[in-house]
Amino acid sequence: MAVNLHPVRLQLDPTGTLHVEWSDGQRRAYTAEELYRNNPAADAKAEREAAAAQPSSSGILPVIGAEEAHPRQIAGVEAVGNYALSIRFNYGSNSGIYTFELLRRIGREEADAVS
Repeated sequence: MAVNLHPVRLQLDPTGTLHVEWSDGQRRAYTAEELYRNNPAADAKAEREAAAAQPSSSGILPVIGAEEAHPRQIAGVEAVGNYALSIRFNYGSNSGIYTFELLRRIGREEADAVS
């Protein structure tokens, strides 16, 4: 990735998808669920691993918290220096710092302009 590649425009649409327009003109879309799955923070990784380790065929329904009962949504986005975005979710997590390099590897490239 080019050293000077950075977001020039961010938009959160009504469906909760984050659209990022990059300095090279590329546009990418990110869902809250995808960002959650790729959250680089240690606490998020531990949470995902614990959820995956729970047996699903035991016949016992798992107890979930209020934050898990609602779909994940992006609540806010802030720049972190000149290298990353901090993304806050509706369930309170804001520990993930998504480097520009990581964001360029994930998401879906869009053909149409961000509106």
